Amino acid sequence: MSGHGDPIPMTSRRSGPLTGEAHVPGDKSISHRSLILGALAVGETHITGLLEGQDVLDTARAMRAFGAELTHHGTGAWTVGGVGVGGFAEPSDVIDCGNSGTGVRLIMGAMATSPITATFTGDASLRGRPMGRVTDPLALFGARAYGRSGGRLPMTVVGAAEPVPVRYTVPVPSAQVKSAVLLAGLNAPGETVVIEKEATRDHTERMLTGFGAQCRVEDSEEGRVITLTGQPELLPQTIVVPRDPSSAAFPVCAALIVEGSDALVPNIGLNPTRAGLFTTLQEMGADLTFENMREEGGEPVADLRARFSPNMKGIEVPPERAPSMIDEYPILSVVACFAEGATVMKGVKELRVKESDRIDAMARGLEACGATVEEDEDTLIVHGMGPGGLPGGATCAARLDHRIAMSFLCAGMAAQQPVTVDDAGPIATSFPVFEPLMEKLGAQFVRAGE
Repeated sequence: MSGHGDPIPMTSRRSGPLTGEAHVPGDKSISHRSLILGALAVGETHITGLLEGQDVLDTARAMRAFGAELTHHGTGAWTVGGVGVGGFAEPSDVIDCGNSGTGVRLIMGAMATSPITATFTGDASLRGRPMGRVTDPLALFGARAYGRSGGRLPMTVVGAAEPVPVRYTVPVPSAQVKSAVLLAGLNAPGETVVIEKEATRDHTERMLTGFGAQCRVEDSEEGRVITLTGQPELLPQTIVVPRDPSSAAFPVCAALIVEGSDALVPNIGLNPTRAGLFTTLQEMGADLTFENMREEGGEPVADLRARFSPNMKGIEVPPERAPSMIDEYPILSVVACFAEGATVMKGVKELRVKESDRIDAMARGLEACGATVEEDEDTLIVHGMGPGGLPGGATCAARLDHRIAMSFLCAGMAAQQPVTVDDAGPIATSFPVFEPLMEKLGAQFVRAGE
């Protein structure tokens, strides 16, 4: 699948039981950070299990443009020769981050406190996403940003020649904003402090510590306080990237709604700031178990076993859980169609500024498939129809959004009639093996013209 070029319409048909093992790709969040922190270390970082989706490959290309030496040794295996904190060179060309909001925001942070200038762009979806939430705090360090109206790409960032440390309270729960500020703080003197009122995924803090930075995390009345001591010498690491819980969500959820299914999804990272979906599914009554619990590279890992769950009930998902599962609400809304009663998802307004407006995208697509959906700015409610209850039979717009495309393809596996997505191409940005992996389990996908 390609994330660019002509649309790739794809139809998902009702499938038999999904069985076997689903080896999903490496964690996208950790893959991005491994490349960026490896580029900021002194020496050679060795990475295995890297996600080689287009988003991460775009970040790899960007690190080369800033002067790091990257070598690909075969599937998932890379070495990164770092330039050290403050050692980024000025790129000679525009940095194209494709579809990746994580990539562009983290890279902006990493270069914002060096005396260099870089121009960033991306695909149509990324060019429509707001960057002010990152460039505003970066300005506190002394960086300047010049973009299109609304703080949108293409955008030129002029790094601070004499950066100052910052104390910043993140206004909305966002691991991207937090991480951009922390990465900027690496090359600022003194202590940079980030305060988040709600905890978000903490891979950046964990990995900064692993690379040798002094990064202290404390809970206070203000919230979660992260204090980073600037201008460290980061030490190269050997990183084994765990498999991505956001990608695992798709085979897991498909198995829960397809009659007779019993699928194992091994080696999934279960960082508590990422595992909200699995907690929610268990609360709904899903037959989902964690096997072989262990720790790898400082992250909790387990094998997930998902079985067909005909007795799931709709629940109200606590809004404070949203940061730990923000990317999983689209596929949860599909599962909700096959539960009994209403599933109420509150505190999800962040979905409106992802690769697409994911609340609107899922609401319109599920309605076209025969579901009853309610929404407001911050809420999505799906009224379940029980096992096999979704009529299907619609063509749904993916809106250049990989998770929307995969969610509707999963819906088609259990709906009464096939479900088509108008473009499955964006799936390559995060899950390039989605199609063959799901077909090996038993899914029936048909590309247009086949």
